[in-house]
Amino acid sequence: MLAVQGNRLAGHPMRFGADQEVHAQAPAKAQRGWRQAFLATIPFLLLARVYAGGPIAQDPAYHEFADQRRLLGVPHFFDVASSLPFLFVGVAGMLLCLGALRPPRAASWFVFFAGIALAAFGSGYYHWAPGDAALFWDRLPMTIAVTALLVALVSEQVGERLERWLLGPALLAGVARLLWWRESGDLRLYFCVQLAPLICLPYVLLLFRRPYTHRHFLACALALFVLAKLAEAWDLEIFALSSGAVSGHTLNHLFTAAAALCIYVMLRQRKPATRRALPAAGSAG
Repeated sequence: MLAVQGNRLAGHPMRFGADQEVHAQAPAKAQRGWRQAFLATIPFLLLARVYAGGPIAQDPAYHEFADQRRLLGVPHFFDVASSLPFLFVGVAGMLLCLGALRPPRAASWFVFFAGIALAAFGSGYYHWAPGDAALFWDRLPMTIAVTALLVALVSEQVGERLERWLLGPALLAGVARLLWWRESGDLRLYFCVQLAPLICLPYVLLLFRRPYTHRHFLACALALFVLAKLAEAWDLEIFALSSGAVSGHTLNHLFTAAAALCIYVMLRQRKPATRRALPAAGSAG
């Protein structure tokens, strides 16, 4: 009887290996499902957490940037000029998304780079004459960009079809949150838009398998986004430490543009990642 069973197993090695692979993949698929569900709920959890506190008002001193130098007739020259890299990176990314090498989820990535390109004009306009009215046009393009980035990341990990249903409503919600700040003076919704990608990026990098190669550029982009936020917060301190050579807000623009450039390079170079085959039964390792 044992000999007969042994012969049956020996006669169907492919089937035995396939059954082993199916059983091995079942727990992995279940874990991935939970991770995908949690990734999709991160923005809502963040919104609930931020709203648990009180309203957040715009600091009146926010417009008092460290670098007040005027050059070539341009006020706050270095904060205005450092907005130009957004245009170059954004246009390059949009052309990539329209060309033959366009990446999957091209619509989300195109909107991301369009927001980056528009940030050159919004940021330049605001820094020419800082004030609450101009600040709306500074924040609008970046709201569009980070919302599209979040949709692209979620769609890549949860499901490609999700982009079709999520991109439009997410952009409308992002703009609505910004309009809410302009009308009410409450920044809570705007902060949710800004923080969600910074939370989702490390979550994706740590807990999801890489669907594409060159994902280290995404980690570089995350690091640069964090540096940009820190530089913005330490505007005056960086200007003082550099003896007036550069301000934190100027570095904020440069770091943010560099982060977008990392994403551009990633999209241009990456390819679908190949899955590693499971080891055969009885093999070492």
